[in-house]
Amino acid sequence: MHSVCFGEFLGTLVLILLGNGVNAGVTLRKSYAADSGWLVITTGWGIAVLCGVLVAQACGSAFAHLNPAISLASAVRSGDFSQLLSLWSAQMLGAIAGSALMALHYGPLWSHTPDPSAKLGIFCTAPAVKTTPFNLLSEIIATAVLIIVAAAISSRGVSTNGPVAGVGQWLVASLVWGIGLSLGGTTGYAINPARDLGPRLVHALAPIPGKGGSNWSYAPIPVLGPLIGGVLAGFFLRFANL
Repeated sequence: MHSVCFGEFLGTLVLILLGNGVNAGVTLRKSYAADSGWLVITTGWGIAVLCGVLVAQACGSAFAHLNPAISLASAVRSGDFSQLLSLWSAQMLGAIAGSALMALHYGPLWSHTPDPSAKLGIFCTAPAVKTTPFNLLSEIIATAVLIIVAAAISSRGVSTNGPVAGVGQWLVASLVWGIGLSLGGTTGYAINPARDLGPRLVHALAPIPGKGGSNWSYAPIPVLGPLIGGVLAGFFLRFANL
């Protein structure tokens, strides 16, 4: 149980369990964390990234992408697409498993929250103002920032030998926290197709009381936006030689 795919699966599971978990803690009515706000959500997601990356690396994925858009950017940058489908599969399965565990963890609290859209927002993203071109652009920009800054953290221009062991993970977590604070207010910053699509599938299939629909009309945006951002960032990194 030590391989790239297992690391990506388990790391993504932890990422989504803790990330969707902070969404649930802030949203569900009987939760002690109810109404604690956007700062708690963005902080929780930053820490979720840190924990997911550490678990992925410990279990065999040294690069710990946990995100199909990052894997695609890496493939575009290197020209090697041979691992892409296996990485995407592991990441999607991890996102589904993590979200299912979150739903089970908060099991008794679902029935105390009457708003179906609030329940859906625990699992996946939605735009603050639905304007498809701008929603797509928001996801493209935020994902490109994620990938380019993450590459800069480990670049030779920042440090000849890269960050000191154990520091890079914290810097990436801080990056995700910053993206949430600065760019997340428009669409909820999916910046990760598996993070949005996997939990949305769980929402659609799980027997959650009073859950409503899964807003499939919006679902392509947090998948296509990050993938487009990943391709653009991958080409930038390839030609910038970071």
